[in-house]
Amino acid sequence: MTEAICVHAFGGPEALKQETIEVGEPGPGQIRLRQTHIGVNYIDVYFRNGVYQPAAMPFTPGVEAAGEITAVGAGVSGLKCGQRVAYAARPPGAYTSDRVIAADSVVALPDELSNAQAAAMMLKGMTAYMLLAQVYTVRAGDSVLIHAAAGGVGLIACQWARHLGATVIGTVGSAEKAELAKAHGCHHPILYRDEALVERVNAITKGAGVAAVYDSVGADTLKDSLACLARRGMLVSFGQSSGKPPAIEVGELAAGGSLFLTRPTLFDYINEPAALQASANALFEVVRAGAVNICVGGEWPLAQAADAHRALEARQTTGSSLLVV
Repeated sequence: MTEAICVHAFGGPEALKQETIEVGEPGPGQIRLRQTHIGVNYIDVYFRNGVYQPAAMPFTPGVEAAGEITAVGAGVSGLKCGQRVAYAARPPGAYTSDRVIAADSVVALPDELSNAQAAAMMLKGMTAYMLLAQVYTVRAGDSVLIHAAAGGVGLIACQWARHLGATVIGTVGSAEKAELAKAHGCHHPILYRDEALVERVNAITKGAGVAAVYDSVGADTLKDSLACLARRGMLVSFGQSSGKPPAIEVGELAAGGSLFLTRPTLFDYINEPAALQASANALFEVVRAGAVNICVGGEWPLAQAADAHRALEARQTTGSSLLVV
């Protein structure tokens, strides 16, 4: 029997219930994992509260974890029992000690990376790669704005963007988070509660604006994000931690300087095994090279998943958050 977190009805953190479930043997093309570390992400909140719809109810949240293979189904090649692997994959189901999952959705972990590192970086790190290398290709000399710079994606993206030669501007909610972001690649942390974002960005860029804004906040920031862009700049909206982003009229993009607006989802960029492996390889390389350090800001036992969600939604977390089995 397996301990798992289940959701029977959409709601707040209290909707996360610990239960004992049965996990069967893997079928063709599947593997079974004994998980040790599970990533906690805002996408888990979206599924829990019904912003994103699961395939059925009840369901187990979570799209990111690391562990060891305990069984291999028919037709699986390149993976074996005892091997350490990690994943960032739909459908949800990661908040559990054991899981059966499609073999082509996991990647083998290099010896140099721990399970904790992997569970803290797969979704967030591959998202950063998508943002910086695939959605808008950051080049040396660019200025970019990264919202929630002290968060899980933010700390990775700030380091990676700086490694690519960009000037990195980031929004944070406190002086402590500003110091953390600065220590992880952010040249110019902006305290969004105390400073006027557009004015500060204009001052930093001498009125030129930024080449790209990476916005995971949504309702509270999208309009200002648009105003921070340089001519032909790109606004990348990839989350909505503060609520649904406001509608943007097409004419606003022209008036702002022939701007671009996109709403990417990581799973459209890793939808094939080769794309998944390429993204993971790029992430592993910058971590092994020391260009990106993975910051784990908090750990909770699996049974305390609700507390992890409360901390995440209250913006009390920094870096990556983990559930430990």
